[in-house]
Amino acid sequence: MLNPFQPVKKIEARPLTSLPARFRKKRRTAWSDPNRAGVALDSYLEGPSFDRQGNLWCVDIPFGRIFRINSKKEWQLAAQYDGWPNGLKFHRDGRAFIADYRRGLLALNPKTGRVEPVVETAFSESFKGLNDLHFADNGDLYFTDQGQSGIADPTGRVWRLRKSGELQRIVANAPSPNGITLNTKNTQVFVALTRSQQIWRLPLMAGGTPSKSGVAIQLSGGHAGPDGIEMDAEDGLVVCHLGVGVWRFDPNFLPTHLVHAGSRHRLMTNIAFKGKTLYITDSLNGEILTAEMPVAGKKLFSSA
Repeated sequence: MLNPFQPVKKIEARPLTSLPARFRKKRRTAWSDPNRAGVALDSYLEGPSFDRQGNLWCVDIPFGRIFRINSKKEWQLAAQYDGWPNGLKFHRDGRAFIADYRRGLLALNPKTGRVEPVVETAFSESFKGLNDLHFADNGDLYFTDQGQSGIADPTGRVWRLRKSGELQRIVANAPSPNGITLNTKNTQVFVALTRSQQIWRLPLMAGGTPSKSGVAIQLSGGHAGPDGIEMDAEDGLVVCHLGVGVWRFDPNFLPTHLVHAGSRHRLMTNIAFKGKTLYITDSLNGEILTAEMPVAGKKLFSSA
């Protein structure tokens, strides 16, 4: 086991590319008024994800935009629709699945830009507000239903959409479930609980039922809590901690590395691996950052 007093290694995030000026026009929106205290925004980027061709995709929540960034750092508006996309992950068949706060679970055809509903309600009841999603190796899709839940209203939910089409609720009492991922063996689900500053671990029994769920990591500090999370190839957990940086925890959930922003004020919210390079959305500035991590990201369902 790693000595818990071992110094944490620091990694500085570097700017890679920024949302072009032609896509920026600051204004207040129905999303930014309650979620960003009424501040006028020109974007709020999250949900970075790579397609099978190596293009980086991300979402722009308040303006319902989906962007594609090629290897030359050229930005293309791939889709725009009436919604608030939060998370984006690619299916093995090439479709991009979107966790949309307003409209539920959607799928985007990257070739046509067409956005279609997958699951808009849960047993005829509205979702609270979807946030993030992750594919298991067998094609099951796990996603968080955060809404405005928190410690005083611990009613956030975690869902699983089986590859058969069956929708299952696996958590119903979460205070602000946000980022979500699975370990490399797909035997444990990890969920970031923003308002309680926690990472929950949900061990899965043989049939997929969570059992003996608990807190894997208790955070502190920052101005909120954990947001996007991802697992690396050695079962290290990488966590965006709002107002602090991006932590890497080893398989014993002890911190080994911290990605920081240097002197500039940034809001590092969501992450995606490409090899050992970590791509990070800086939602505050509308930028994509990168950091070189000690371990590559785990193999994703989309790349198999």
